[in-house]
Amino acid sequence: MTITYTWAVTSLKTRTEGSNENAVVQTYWKKTGTDENGNTGEFSGATPFTTTTMPEGSTFIPLADLTEATVLGWIQAVVIGSYEDHVNAQIAKQIAEKATPISETPMPWAPVPETPAAPTE
Repeated sequence: MTITYTWAVTSLKTRTEGSNENAVVQTYWKKTGTDENGNTGEFSGATPFTTTTMPEGSTFIPLADLTEATVLGWIQAVVIGSYEDHVNAQIAKQIAEKATPISETPMPWAPVPETPAAPTE
């Protein structure tokens, strides 16, 4: 099963840190996977930051100058390895459940409900 992934930032929280006003300190994001049949699954996450714990090579960017691609880059630098494997597995599980739906089935040992007889004239 081939899954194509897309990421989106769904919310940001900011505060003043030192001389940096509106520094992003909390991100909320969603990763969506879609298989070749159009079945989807998604995982929502939250990744905190401070101006001192930004991914290596990052410098403070004023809020007005941020792009979604920049913030996603910060998030994706953290959501790696076994954590990303976990995220992808949760998405794949949702897709598999949609591709092969589960249905409720009567238990074979349960009594069969009686159907009332039709009235006779």
